[in-house]
Amino acid sequence: MKPRIAHLERRDPATQSEGVVAGYVQTSQRWPSQPLVRRPLTSSELTGPRELMRRLAPVRGDLAGHGAKRALGQLIHIRTRVVDEDGGPVPGAVVEVWHCNAAGKYIHPNDSNDAPADPNFYGAARMVAGDSGLVELRTIKPGAYPVPDTGGWWRPPHVHFSVWGRIWLSRLVTQMFFPGDPLNESDPILQAIRDADARNRCVAQLAPTAKGPQNALVYDYQIVVRGRRATPAL
Repeated sequence: MKPRIAHLERRDPATQSEGVVAGYVQTSQRWPSQPLVRRPLTSSELTGPRELMRRLAPVRGDLAGHGAKRALGQLIHIRTRVVDEDGGPVPGAVVEVWHCNAAGKYIHPNDSNDAPADPNFYGAARMVAGDSGLVELRTIKPGAYPVPDTGGWWRPPHVHFSVWGRIWLSRLVTQMFFPGDPLNESDPILQAIRDADARNRCVAQLAPTAKGPQNALVYDYQIVVRGRRATPAL
């Protein structure tokens, strides 16, 4: 007997980002100009890789400083929970995180922003979700930065997430935004999600300050990896 596979309704396109974002030239270079061709999946796509953590080993869970030296900026603590469409935890999910420093500078040779780099900040981490689907990251709140050649578009503070499932094709790449930032309303990438509820699912929630570390603000964020209320891919 073949195992029963639960049917998930196709997601409303309004809950996902538009492929080509007006005013963001690079999106037209990243989005296919022709309809995709569906092909059968083979065992290599459906069954592997095994022992994902051996191939994508965890790398640091603290971006706020090297040793006793702390990076510049507002210290924050991000609690991210990875769940499925029923709200159940996804233990063992590999979660990659990257963002710019407090001045809006990425650690990447292609970043032409003239903002200063921070020698005590390293902007990338890879963690593994625990039994409750939770990963926690101590870091610095990223700054806003101008997008080159866009006539005054500034990206709001945001954090990039990549969640790997049990096979290579099971991957979600998205972005987390901060509540109340005035640049959220004018960001073409966030606003490319046409459904307001879906956009709100990309915005973290500030936890009560009395329940977090005395020297850091705590943000709670939930990533839903599938189903109609899945976190939009960005």
